[in-house]
Amino acid sequence: MSNRHESLGIHGLQSHAPAHHLRRLTLLKRTHVFAAIGILLLGAGALGILGQRAAQSKELQGVTAEGAKIYVVLAKPQTAKSQNGIELPGTLQGYIESPIFARTSGYVTHWYKDLGQAVKKGDALLDIATPEIEQQLTEARATRRQIEQTVQLARTSFERWKALRQKDAVSQQELDERQTTLKSAEASLNASQANVQRLEDLLSYNHITAPFSGIVTKRLVDVGNLVDAGNGGAPKALYTLAQIDQLRIFVAAPQTYSQIIKVGIPAEVRLSELPGEVFKGKVVRTAGAIDTSTRTLQVEVNLANPKGQLLPGAYAQVTLKGLKVDGTVLTIPNNALLFRPEGTQLALVKDNKVHLQTIKISRDMGQRLEVASGLAPDDAFIINPPDSITEGDLVVVKATTGATTGAAPTAAPTATPAAAPVAPPAKAGGAS
Repeated sequence: MSNRHESLGIHGLQSHAPAHHLRRLTLLKRTHVFAAIGILLLGAGALGILGQRAAQSKELQGVTAEGAKIYVVLAKPQTAKSQNGIELPGTLQGYIESPIFARTSGYVTHWYKDLGQAVKKGDALLDIATPEIEQQLTEARATRRQIEQTVQLARTSFERWKALRQKDAVSQQELDERQTTLKSAEASLNASQANVQRLEDLLSYNHITAPFSGIVTKRLVDVGNLVDAGNGGAPKALYTLAQIDQLRIFVAAPQTYSQIIKVGIPAEVRLSELPGEVFKGKVVRTAGAIDTSTRTLQVEVNLANPKGQLLPGAYAQVTLKGLKVDGTVLTIPNNALLFRPEGTQLALVKDNKVHLQTIKISRDMGQRLEVASGLAPDDAFIINPPDSITEGDLVVVKATTGATTGAAPTAAPTATPAAAPVAPPAKAGGAS
């Protein structure tokens, strides 16, 4: 066979074996190199992805930790000496304030006084047309005349039968019947007269006059309006009058001062729109009982207003003088309060931790409140505490302010991170 291959010029397989083996070794080495390079590239890519994910996780943890921080503004209570008196808010009222209603139903034909005009007692305010009542009055008067004739006839008959009875011409029973008829007719006449008087009184209400001297604070009708009888509510009122030559103001005094407020003590009234002016008054009466919903004593102060300078409905500050109140008081802004089921609380901060302290308010002075108990002069509390704040929360103090209103400063310190979330301010009065 080998001779045959040689004669044909075909080399033997044994002669080609080393060359084939060398090629396979070279190809295998190349494959190993490429595989190693691929593995190295995959490993480097995996390491890069793992490193990127670790960096992102660390960054996310940092952002989460930063977002979990609560940035707050602190304030401390202000200390003030109690003066010889207390100042309370109130609203001026006319000594007499009354809505005017229609007593009869009808249409307005004319009005005489407009908004803001002064009126005297008995001045005409408006006229109302009531044709139905006029017709009823005409019928009632006609009925009264008929009954008067019946009474006259019954009286004449009774007198005649009475004379006959004296002559024993008629029986006593017949005389009694005539007397009963007369009394029945007289009773009908009295009822008819009462009905006529009632309709005349109703008709007199067509012309409405001022019940007292004052000013017109509201005019709620015009010509052609249909009005109903009675006081069916404010929309059906015709006018509102107020007597302003003397005013009264009601204030709610805290229970703490209820034992020292007496009738006759002087009072001073001040208005923000009249700076520097003081109006003198005095306490004329108290409720004599504590309002259980507010724990306050209602006090009425009267003051003269001869020039009409003070207007009913105006907000005023009333200072009750002559009250011997000694010692010091702590005041806080009204936007520091938290209203929780446990009561009125402050969010105190010590060592960057929150402590919810229950306090008692003795007096509301508008923007600031007097604290009766539960607060020390050195306590620091949060202004505009967030609704979600709880006991033991960690906070970051942005600033400490001593402003009277407790408002936070407009510019944050430079140390505060720009991306740090700031707790949203709560409404004045604290969280609910």
